[in-house]
Amino acid sequence: MKLLYVCHLAKLAFSPSLIAEILAHATFSVEHFPISSSMLLLMENLPALLFVLLGLALFYLGNILWLRPEKIRKRLRRQGVKGPRPTLLDGNTREMKRIRHELKPMKKQDSNNYISTLFPHLLIWMETYGSVFLYSSGGREILHVSQPDMVKDIGHWTPSELGKPNYLRKSRKALLGRGIFTVNGNEWVYQRKTMAPEFFMDKIKGMIQLIEDSTAPLLEVWENILDSAGGSKEIVVDDYVRNISADVISRACFGSSFSKGEEIFCRLRKLQTAISQQDALVGLSALWKHLPTKSNREIRNLVEEVRLLILELAKATTNNNGAEHSGTYNSLLHAIINGASGPGHGGTSEDFIVSNCKAIYFAGHETTAVTAVWCLMLLATHPEWQERARVEALEVCHSRSTLDANGLQRLKTLTMVIQETLRLYPPASLMLREALTDIKIGELEVPRGTILQVTRLMLHLDKEAWGSDADEFHPSRFANGVAAACKPSHMYAPFGLGLRTCIGQNLAMAELKVVLARLLSRFAFSPSPGYRHQPVFRLTIEPGFGMPLVVTRL
Repeated sequence: MKLLYVCHLAKLAFSPSLIAEILAHATFSVEHFPISSSMLLLMENLPALLFVLLGLALFYLGNILWLRPEKIRKRLRRQGVKGPRPTLLDGNTREMKRIRHELKPMKKQDSNNYISTLFPHLLIWMETYGSVFLYSSGGREILHVSQPDMVKDIGHWTPSELGKPNYLRKSRKALLGRGIFTVNGNEWVYQRKTMAPEFFMDKIKGMIQLIEDSTAPLLEVWENILDSAGGSKEIVVDDYVRNISADVISRACFGSSFSKGEEIFCRLRKLQTAISQQDALVGLSALWKHLPTKSNREIRNLVEEVRLLILELAKATTNNNGAEHSGTYNSLLHAIINGASGPGHGGTSEDFIVSNCKAIYFAGHETTAVTAVWCLMLLATHPEWQERARVEALEVCHSRSTLDANGLQRLKTLTMVIQETLRLYPPASLMLREALTDIKIGELEVPRGTILQVTRLMLHLDKEAWGSDADEFHPSRFANGVAAACKPSHMYAPFGLGLRTCIGQNLAMAELKVVLARLLSRFAFSPSPGYRHQPVFRLTIEPGFGMPLVVTRL
């Protein structure tokens, strides 16, 4: 009875009318304003109320940080799953930092196998506990899976059963919003149904000319640079390639040039950097994301600026009544705007438009651009494959002012080079899913709330699947397609697994083929003496110190 009485007091404490009354009396003497019975009751029992509130807060934190995770751990341990022992507050994050610190002096990044640099704790734990192990990150239980049959099973579950983690949706909210890459269930089904048709091959064929138009300025700029430098010069290619990819997304998906979308891309790039730095803070330190720090204020300002820019673009498109102009497309933007008025999304119309435009702007240009950069690096360090790809590109591009779908299909060598690059340097290295209900992976019963983690690079470098040369650059392994390149074929997953396979992969492949074919037809690439090979994880896997290459005009 006493507990119910105190709970009633707690309810009174959060009553809006009572709060208003307290504020009204805050600056005046109680002699002039009589205190109500409810307020008097609250003040008399304030110590008991504070005790209950503190107890509820401690129980809530204990449930998040220990009780709920421990329940998951017990169920998985009873089935034979092992892993490092977590601590109460930090889980295994302190051990992760210790491993990275101890191995830092030993790091040497001179090969394509950089798992030991980016994720050394995963390698050590896999050697200790096997291909399936469990570890903790501040109240989150992460089941790391690299066993092929279990990876295949992950792709069979629907987004209502195995979806994007809730914590990831919150941590990526500033960058991706509540768009197709973060939502689950029926909301995801609705968004994919809205946008996927805009990336079917019949639509991509109509975008090839736009990709050519976006590539042409780079060819001219580099020719002018090389002409003034005697035909050969070191060029840091990263930003040039990013601008091409950004222009393609702007033209093909939103009906505008890169110059109009440049402000959006610039702010999204800053957001990516800021969020990737925050992601380094794991465990309880993630609470800092909600504090009024300088970094958090910067993120909030960038989010609002991007929001206003996208809504301005959407408004201009709506005012044009869907008319296409200057040979550009914007059917995807129209699809998103039309989808915002449908019943299948969980937020406001503005949030739907902003979230999905941000997702396409970021994922559509950043991942493709970084893949093109790694392609150029690998071709520069493997001149025999560069020459083979160039001969093919010259043959296909000969007497063609514009490439078409048939021409792209003939670029067999270049396709193999791109596929091998995506194997060695997948832009999104980690695939994370959350069990939204109890599920079964292989013979393992996985309880609701468990985070499943698949490291793509581990799949792509598995020597049992790819052979003893798995960490070497050999595009010829894809000569007969993905199915023949490795067994089982689901061990190759640069665009994802199952139903959540990336909707933009057709556009990405078309863009990479056009850009690389045109570059190889005009220029030769060789390694720069100043290049420092250090892949880093900034939401995508990208060169840590940029990509300088010696470019020579043919």
